[in-house]
Amino acid sequence: MAAASWYHRDISRVVAEELLAKAGRDGCFLVRDSESVSGAYALCLLFQRHVHTYRILPDDEGLLSVQTIQGIQAKCFRTLPDLIGAYQQPNNGLVTPLLYPVHRARQAADEDSDGEDGRGGGQAASMAGGAGAGMWLGTPVAGRTHISQQLHQRLQEQVHSSPASDFMGFMAEYLNHHLQLDLEALRHGHPQLRHLSTALVTACRALHSEIDFTLAGLETLAKVFDPPASPRSPAREQVSPPCAAAAPGLLTSDPDLELLLNKISTVNHLLSSLEKKVLKSLQETVSRHNLALPSVAAAPPPAAKPLAVQSFEVKVGKSQRATLTVDVESGTVAIAKRGSGSPEETIPQDKILQLIKYQSVQSKVRLVYDRESQKSLSRDFLFPSARKREAFCQLLQLMKIQHSKLDEPDLISVYIGTWNMGSTPPPRSLASWLTSRGLGRTQDETTACIPHDIYVIGTQENSLGDREWVEFLRASLKTLMAIDYRVVALQCLWSIKIVVLVKPEHERRISHVHTSSVKTGIANTLGNKGAVGVSFLFNGTSFGFVNCHLASGSEKTHRRNQNYSDILRSLVLGDKRLSAFDLTLRFTHLFWFGDLNYRLDMDVQDILAHVTKKEFEALLTVDQLNLEREKNKVFLRFSEGDISFPPTYRYERGSRDSYMWQKFKPTGMRINVPSWCDRILWKSHPETHVVCNSYGCTDDIVTSDHSPVFATFEVGVTSQFVPKKAPGSVPEPLACIEWDSIEVIVKTTSRSKCYIEFHSYCLEGEVAPRGRGCAGGRAGPGWSCAPCSLLTEAQRSGENTSQSCDIPGFLKLGWSAKNLPVLNPILPDLEYLGDQHLLLSIKGVESCESYGECCIAMRSMIGSMAQQFETFLFHRGEETGSMRGWMKVRVPKDRRSTRERLYEWISFEEEDAEPVADTPTCPKPPLQRLRYPSRAQPRHEPRPWGDAEPSPAVLCRSRPRSLPEPASGYTNPAYFIFEGVP
Repeated sequence: MAAASWYHRDISRVVAEELLAKAGRDGCFLVRDSESVSGAYALCLLFQRHVHTYRILPDDEGLLSVQTIQGIQAKCFRTLPDLIGAYQQPNNGLVTPLLYPVHRARQAADEDSDGEDGRGGGQAASMAGGAGAGMWLGTPVAGRTHISQQLHQRLQEQVHSSPASDFMGFMAEYLNHHLQLDLEALRHGHPQLRHLSTALVTACRALHSEIDFTLAGLETLAKVFDPPASPRSPAREQVSPPCAAAAPGLLTSDPDLELLLNKISTVNHLLSSLEKKVLKSLQETVSRHNLALPSVAAAPPPAAKPLAVQSFEVKVGKSQRATLTVDVESGTVAIAKRGSGSPEETIPQDKILQLIKYQSVQSKVRLVYDRESQKSLSRDFLFPSARKREAFCQLLQLMKIQHSKLDEPDLISVYIGTWNMGSTPPPRSLASWLTSRGLGRTQDETTACIPHDIYVIGTQENSLGDREWVEFLRASLKTLMAIDYRVVALQCLWSIKIVVLVKPEHERRISHVHTSSVKTGIANTLGNKGAVGVSFLFNGTSFGFVNCHLASGSEKTHRRNQNYSDILRSLVLGDKRLSAFDLTLRFTHLFWFGDLNYRLDMDVQDILAHVTKKEFEALLTVDQLNLEREKNKVFLRFSEGDISFPPTYRYERGSRDSYMWQKFKPTGMRINVPSWCDRILWKSHPETHVVCNSYGCTDDIVTSDHSPVFATFEVGVTSQFVPKKAPGSVPEPLACIEWDSIEVIVKTTSRSKCYIEFHSYCLEGEVAPRGRGCAGGRAGPGWSCAPCSLLTEAQRSGENTSQSCDIPGFLKLGWSAKNLPVLNPILPDLEYLGDQHLLLSIKGVESCESYGECCIAMRSMIGSMAQQFETFLFHRGEETGSMRGWMKVRVPKDRRSTRERLYEWISFEEEDAEPVADTPTCPKPPLQRLRYPSRAQPRHEPRPWGDAEPSPAVLCRSRPRSLPEPASGYTNPAYFIFEGVP
């Protein structure tokens, strides 16, 4: 099967259809892995310009059969080639016989030609063992025997899952070139397997020095606890550890291997005996000196540093100056006129109703608060800079959180850091990185040392040991914040590492932690490039974090795009029952960062000139990542903060004054243009709260040719909902989700009938065992908490009621209300439903494979009237179509109460006119300024959620923040069908 050119392994459905469309002839076919059934295949066949997909399923005995039309007897085959050969004959139940195989493209050997990894790349090179880039897992070489092929195939299967796969290159070299020689020697009566011994000795060479170092330390420690020799007692016989007996195996004839086995045995003996020796020594000391062992009391955790009182110079009205003093600990804001010794007014935090940020004037804010003499009062303040305004708002937000009476938080702060360390140890202090100081949008000095709730640190080319790196980070944060952060997860792939740390009080709120890694190095089997990921639940909110190191080289844009797709497809994170969904839809918030390695497409001298003048906008227009996002090739609908810092690569080590853009190699001079290789992006479910407060890089950490990059976020989270009303004896009305109609357009050449699967945390029958973040028994008898974790089974619609394919390459599907299910949430409360989301998947009836997935926020759909929704469909990182329809979420009248979240009291407002100072006003709700595509206007004006008839949030294509908006909202011709455009 591996040699069959028509077998395309795990390509996506979209790619398969594109390959068949290019082939263009009826009877063209290929086979790929099934996306819906593990271990199954999908047979894709072109006929009359449409692709027909048939599932090839194995039975209990491993025999393969094709699911064809009814009335045709299914035939079973032992191998895939046998099956394909049989279906090349007519009248077998397919629309046409298999006539023309579409061959798999031969993948060129991939190598890091950039040279940026000069220190870190040596690991990959040495572990390849001279086998040649991409060769040792490629097509079997001519002359290899059948048994060699089988073993080589087993190595290919094991190399993806084995933790020891990092040095499998040596074994692959042996299987490729030397196994045959050992087989010949064995046939002639020589059982030594000399070539295998040589391969093992080479693979374990680095182990000798490690064991020598460890052994010396253990021996020294053991001597410390040896009892002193008495001068009258006879000399003790030197006891040597038991040596490894000559095993009956055949490899110990090699002296190097015998030495290694002896060393390992010695280490084993010392480790097993050392604890007993130390214990015996201490016991003898206690009895000899009649000592009592003191009880060891647990050291109290370091107290968090109290926040200092902060003052801000502001302008009030036209020219009056004042001082705002924020005391987070006491929960007050004081307003004093300039030069006045006492405050004019002191406002307690519970009297502050709203904080409104002006968008037209980035340094201006309006404070709305209660006053005894008047219902409410609003005052405008102008800060010296936008950064000072943000610091003031962050302090007030923190003050609200600290003095909140809520048991569980509504808002947390998340720090993301990424750094390519260049295979050199870090400096003693990481203070500037961990406190978001340096260049770009950075934290103000008044808020820089406020500890974040979660720290996520991603590194590449990190030469430190795993434990050493984690403890270094924890010690750094403890020094800066006086908090002993807890480790949630550590995941490593060679020198790519991700560490997640949380405050101690949040440890109980974290549950369902998953980690994963994907290799994208040479032949996707070496870990010098790839990604590591972590996912977990924070109470009721799911988080995903991905740290990656993509292919280097200015010309490797396509390879980087492929790396992204491979990572997206292969990372195993989140709920396993959502594995059919695009990775970017499985989490409430997904953060993706690392050394993405995208470069600037501009002459190096022009780049340097723009950097000198700080003309970053001109450079961002030629940034490869922005350009690829514009083409919808990668990071669809992700967001990125504004880049206002210089390119973070490739600096001269030891300085940030100049870029080292020339690299001399044996093959000639290599140019590495200064670029923003190190990036942080995120994607969140619609109508959730996430705000990027800083995005920048350090300017004082110079050990690597990359500068560390940081970003900080305030993120809205949900807790396990506890209903306020206990159930009575009479059945209470339920909330329900009703659909009027759904229209879907998918990019496909198939004519398959489809159905829709609905997933959500809130649906009946989808509650799983409670996690650590659960409210436990607090809900009271008769009630269960809102589901705190995972889904069980999906609910589905009937087949589509209408179908057309008027435009080649696109299929339009429609569902009426009678073919769509009424969904019942497990809890009917408005406060609970407003935080929920629905995941929808369009699946083919024949293949059960997804044509696209999407996420719909229920918040805007709540009301008695049907509301319109519109969104894009995604599958395996690609945009595959769009969906729109009408739906409503009915909530019982007695369950419509809700509360304001801690993050909802800060809003944004355009400045229409200068307000009159000290004018009494009522607090306004946050303005929802929605952008609509040019061809899809809403039928109703937007209104805040929770009203009887709220309007839908129409979703727009996410674009790089650095690039201008295009004139047209749609670029995919599929969406013109909705509006009747030919």
